[in-house]
Amino acid sequence: MPPVGPDPTPHHGGGTPPNGAPAPTTFNGAMNAPTLNGATNPPALNGAPAPTTLNGASPPTALNGGAAAPSSNGAPTAPSSNGISPNPGPARPTPWKDPSFRRSLALFRAFRREQEDPEYCYSLLARDAADQVEAYGGPVRGRTVIDVGGGGGYFTEEFRLRGAHAYLFEPDVKELGTEPPAGAVVADGYLLPLADGAADVTFSSNVLEHVSDPQTFISELVRVTRPGGLIYVSFTNWLSPWGGHEWAPWHYLGAERAHARYRRRTGKAPKHTLGENLFAVHIGSTLRQVRARDDITVVSARSRYWPFLAQTVVRTPGLREFATWNLLLILRRCP
Repeated sequence: MPPVGPDPTPHHGGGTPPNGAPAPTTFNGAMNAPTLNGATNPPALNGAPAPTTLNGASPPTALNGGAAAPSSNGAPTAPSSNGISPNPGPARPTPWKDPSFRRSLALFRAFRREQEDPEYCYSLLARDAADQVEAYGGPVRGRTVIDVGGGGGYFTEEFRLRGAHAYLFEPDVKELGTEPPAGAVVADGYLLPLADGAADVTFSSNVLEHVSDPQTFISELVRVTRPGGLIYVSFTNWLSPWGGHEWAPWHYLGAERAHARYRRRTGKAPKHTLGENLFAVHIGSTLRQVRARDDITVVSARSRYWPFLAQTVVRTPGLREFATWNLLLILRRCP
């Protein structure tokens, strides 16, 4: 069952830092902000300024040229010596089957509590998403997971609880909140300050509809994923009942009307503006584009929240644009 309000998942991953943020510097062509809160930048790569971490901890060693420690599957991961050790505690899988009515109902109830208890809402969503990653790619323990545009870091923290070396890359300082995960990096999602193939898993939840060039964004996710690695991409498509986010479902009548209605009803400007930080991304065109690529294979294309026929609805042209609600793509980087 889909959410009853604007998709609450933290999102923003492709844009540059917001107005008023420190002027970015370059990192081999990638965008990153100067040191924040007195943190010390990690070593530079090829002489370029290194990206900012918020508390002085270093991103993956694949970022700064160091030799990464091998994971259980032989893929490079970040060593614990960088100050961001994975939590060795037990995994916390959700107690339901995916898809199922029980799962959809639990997420529905969590979304209803998003305003009053965001910690509960986002933490449950993060557990569910981590379950999905592990269902398609195996346990994340000991592996390097890159969370692109993860906002306050709920997904990053969940992956760390499962033993992963997880890192958050977020362009909007305001989205990070007051207590971002250790080692969070302010970086542009189009140009991540990471070496090719740095991640075992690259994760992006509800970011694609917030970037003006989705295919370039996906290309960057592919670039930083190792051959054979997993890429998780989820987004709310424009014709979904929640495609307009906080001004949905009135986006069906046009963005301008929906904006005006939101202002009248709330007395404030909406967070999202079509063409600025929200874009009309469609399922059919996105599927055609990813299937046409020769550097990835599509493992699964399904509705993220739907309780039944999660893959079937995505196979039906026309209907899928309205009924999918939120498209989940599981992609694998070709060797």
